Amino acid sequence: MTPDALVRLVAACVLQYPGDRFHDELPRLRAALTGAPDRPAALLEAFLDHAEGLGAVELCAEYTSTFDTRNRRCLYLTWWTDGDTRRRGLSLVRLKRIYRDFGLEFTGGELPDFLPAALEFAALREEAGTELLQEHRAGLELLRLALAECGSPYTGVLEAVCTTLPGASPETRAQAKALARGGPPQELVGAGTALEPFGPGIDAPVDLPWPAAPGRRTA
Repeated sequence: MTPDALVRLVAACVLQYPGDRFHDELPRLRAALTGAPDRPAALLEAFLDHAEGLGAVELCAEYTSTFDTRNRRCLYLTWWTDGDTRRRGLSLVRLKRIYRDFGLEFTGGELPDFLPAALEFAALREEAGTELLQEHRAGLELLRLALAECGSPYTGVLEAVCTTLPGASPETRAQAKALARGGPPQELVGAGTALEPFGPGIDAPVDLPWPAAPGRRTA
């Protein structure tokens, strides 16, 4: 696994709901960072130090209060591009198809655009995963800025993720500025729309094992 892939995998673990067992995983996460580049490793180590100083209940409460669409700190990639619109359902289908095309089957209770899932894919299928993350670079950068604005310890985690991506192109910056001005689309999805089959609402926690690869496609 490449150094960038290690950064993405550790970030994927950090950005999921911590639950009761997160502190048990700290030694393994720290060990993985020994193979990561200096800057992202330092950013992730700083978060692990912060998490280690909190109890499990405190860490879970911090996570829940940090990531929320209402305060523009959302971990669901297509929310940044599609908002809660009907076209988001098509984007979710497309993501599941991308995972499947590269030999991975998305399973579990989360939506396929959940950032930790995308980061795991980007660690296991690095070239395709980089392209996918870069496609959502504007949302990632806006999330990073929103976390920095509220002084969240998770800011460094997003910074570490962004170090694994190519430098932002003018197009990506323009997308970020457009999203920053107007936010994602606001057309609300009503009950009974195409989003329902794809999993529970965005507030549902997820507990992914290490490493948490989606199940391989069977013949």
